[in-house]
Amino acid sequence: MKYTDELTVKGKIALVTGAARGLGRACALALAEAGADIAVGLRDIHADDGIVKEIEALGRKALPLQMDVAKMNEIRSAIEKIKSHFGRIDILVNNAGIAPENYIENVTEEDFDYTIDVNLKGMFFTTQAVGKLMIQQQSGTIVNLSSQAGFIALPTESVYCMTKAGIAHLTKCIAVEWAKYNITANAVAPTFINTPGTKEYLANEENKNQVLSKIKLGRIGEPKDVANAVLFLASPAASLITGTTLLVDGGWTAV
Repeated sequence: MKYTDELTVKGKIALVTGAARGLGRACALALAEAGADIAVGLRDIHADDGIVKEIEALGRKALPLQMDVAKMNEIRSAIEKIKSHFGRIDILVNNAGIAPENYIENVTEEDFDYTIDVNLKGMFFTTQAVGKLMIQQQSGTIVNLSSQAGFIALPTESVYCMTKAGIAHLTKCIAVEWAKYNITANAVAPTFINTPGTKEYLANEENKNQVLSKIKLGRIGEPKDVANAVLFLASPAASLITGTTLLVDGGWTAV
């Protein structure tokens, strides 16, 4: 066997939340290119931005799902549809997340609650629902999207930073509890990536230069940088890795 033979997810079933755009889209396409069929978690099933057709164009199956992770009934319904359609879930990529900006003194309870509901509560209960199926299967791979914001302080992002730090630690808890079921759990923590969510911020030259001054490799990340890390952790090549968070930050947090 070649060392590269395990860098594949051929024949696997993967659920990617928040898959319509940005990092979720890139992760879904990377997994499909590597051989997986994709359950496409969408906040609005009528606004998939063409991701389902792109996956199918790669010769893989795609199951679009109405799955706003802030709504417990939509999580439960989506998992039941995956079980009925595919019969199993081998890979879970918890990508859905939001980041309302505000200084601490101005954060509203509404924004606080909604950020927690999507980034932490939604991720937790999606993991719980998928995990019950993985436990029955006695196998599974979970990759959570954290952020460098879970390791450093970003002004105006206090609640987001808190949730991303929580994801990194929760990933360890999942890894420890479910290792006995042959389930691995890891996280990926990106820096600023060129996505629709960062486009406006990075369009400001001052903001962009400040970011670049922190990224030691000297460039803004691309979605493929994150998707490749997720693909590695989702593949058999990472079968002895669990409970870790892989920083994809160009060296930002290295100092």
